[in-house]
Amino acid sequence: MPKTRGRLTPQRSLADLTWLRVGGPADWLFQPADEADLAAFLADLDPSIPVFPMGVGSNLIVRDGGLRAVVIRLGRGFNAIEIDGREVTAGAAALDAHVARRAAEAGIDLTFLRTIPGAIGGALRMNAGCYGTYTADAFVSARAVTRRGEIVTLSAEDLNFRYRQTDLPEGWVLISGTFTGPECDPEALAAKMDAQIEKRDETQPTKERTAGSTFRNPAGYSSTGQADDVHDLKAWKVIDEAGMRGARRGGAQMSPMHSNFLVNTGGATAADLEGLGEDVRKKVFQTSAIELEWEIMRVGEPAPAGQAPATDTKKRPVKQNLKGS
Repeated sequence: MPKTRGRLTPQRSLADLTWLRVGGPADWLFQPADEADLAAFLADLDPSIPVFPMGVGSNLIVRDGGLRAVVIRLGRGFNAIEIDGREVTAGAAALDAHVARRAAEAGIDLTFLRTIPGAIGGALRMNAGCYGTYTADAFVSARAVTRRGEIVTLSAEDLNFRYRQTDLPEGWVLISGTFTGPECDPEALAAKMDAQIEKRDETQPTKERTAGSTFRNPAGYSSTGQADDVHDLKAWKVIDEAGMRGARRGGAQMSPMHSNFLVNTGGATAADLEGLGEDVRKKVFQTSAIELEWEIMRVGEPAPAGQAPATDTKKRPVKQNLKGS
């Protein structure tokens, strides 16, 4: 491995770094000190070694066998939030909720970010959205480090935003994004976000171990993620119609509160969670001929035969799931 100023850890379990608290080890976990450290590391890393950028693990299942890759996780050197006029620039590790609040204090409406789980890097990568607004709608530009260690600026055309996806090349690491939004009274924006949080807590299992919405809403969306009212289907509705609300496999369950939320009720393995998701997809297809697409990213390898899957068994406070419905 190249020399670094950050932290480089071999065979690092990823279970405690995901909201679902499952997953095997990464070959290496790299936590760079800053942009220069990240760029130098990628420039010197053997090109044959896979790289996987990981955020706060809010929308991720790491399989029980772990990842044969260098996992890159950005931290404090990448979470700054700066405001210039109506533009907000946030590091990729800045939490979406924090960006929404800082923007609101400055009278900039990025309130759609308030209930999206995770950090800005993931919001950019997945064109995250909530309440009818998507990252693409507020996007100005982004910066990334390429697999060869070059720092580049990306436009909306480069990323090619679509519903819950972009065209970021393999191994590139997003390091910041710049956004803009309508001007509004800060107190009104604060009240708007309070109402969003109240609605979320009434309808979603925010105190459980989940990863937000499990499946994308079925087809019927524009390229930026805006719904076509004629075909505005909801994943939870077709899951309900298939009779899979509350369905279980091992320690995994489709939440009785919101059927598009996959929950680790305690002791679930990644295989339990992914297997239950596939059970749901199969039943929905049998019932309505709709093929649900995963919104949660699944990466890594299954546990070798005879090896107990890794789970995070430590007692930890459950992180609030900030996903919009």
